[in-house]
Amino acid sequence: MDTRHKVLLVDDDPNLLEVYGELLKQLPSQPEIFTTTSGARAMAMLEAEPFRLLICDLRMPKVDGLQVLSIVRRKYPRLRTVALTSVVDEHFRSRVYALGVDLFWHKPATEQETQMFMECLESLLGQELEGGFRGVQSKSLVDIIQMECLSQSSSVLRISNGTLTGRIWIQDGELIDAEAGELGGEPAFQKILSWKKGAFETLPAEPSRPRTILKPYNALLLESAQAMDELQGGVTVEGTPVAAVSPLARVSQIEGVEFVLVLKGGEGAQPESRGLENPEHMASWAQQALERFRGLGDRLRAGPLEQITGLGPQRHVTLAGQGEADFCVGWRNSLSAEQLRELSSKVLALWAS
Repeated sequence: MDTRHKVLLVDDDPNLLEVYGELLKQLPSQPEIFTTTSGARAMAMLEAEPFRLLICDLRMPKVDGLQVLSIVRRKYPRLRTVALTSVVDEHFRSRVYALGVDLFWHKPATEQETQMFMECLESLLGQELEGGFRGVQSKSLVDIIQMECLSQSSSVLRISNGTLTGRIWIQDGELIDAEAGELGGEPAFQKILSWKKGAFETLPAEPSRPRTILKPYNALLLESAQAMDELQGGVTVEGTPVAAVSPLARVSQIEGVEFVLVLKGGEGAQPESRGLENPEHMASWAQQALERFRGLGDRLRAGPLEQITGLGPQRHVTLAGQGEADFCVGWRNSLSAEQLRELSSKVLALWAS
């Protein structure tokens, strides 16, 4: 008895059906491939056969792909679905995902795009998994980013996690920027990597995007992994799991930290701190220092202030902004400049998560 999964491929172009049909036969799971050029015929075939995966072109005459996918999602909720198109249209993308389709994909034009498309399809044919990203459950975001960077690609990765959305810009194999809500740059990148599941899409590159991330991608991935290990390793703060406590408490537990001070925006907002007897005095100094350096950055047209690190005889200090708050961290003066850079990156990662 043949236990292979059945895949239905729908496209009004017979030549493309033949090409993609041969391509899908090369999948490791060796599915049984069925094809049709008609949306109406596709619906009849779904009635007659228990398919595992439907891959449907969006623009077809008479019954188009959106109509087919809309009906399928209601009648066959367990059927995996892929919308395939050659048209770059954000309106299409939003409508497709609103239907509950598993994967929206532009018809691959390069060998790398084809390989990733094949991996996504193989994942959809595989076992049910709770985690992972829609269409690539067998891969993490780290895997996806590494593939893009190692292949020297230029693209924009759009990642969604429930109501949250983030973007990562890659240019010629280098991470150049990230955005997640109000966060940007490295903090946004760390935030996105903390998401364990959702959906991801590869969008066209944006060569004109300004670069805000200057570190090599492998260094950023290593820092992110270290931060996530600490968050998931069962560390507690006063008996409470670290993931359940505030960023203030989490940062205060990093080795070498002497104090943490948070300056929140808004009229009448009071500073929050750990390890300081007189937080108001330190808050006044930190606010003045941040304002002066931001003013200097504006005059030099150096872009937004990311971080200030000062080495002192009694203690070292880091000042940085994160979302709507600024923070100041005091460090032991025994830390070297290299250690301080690494630990400051860990603070940014923990704060973003």
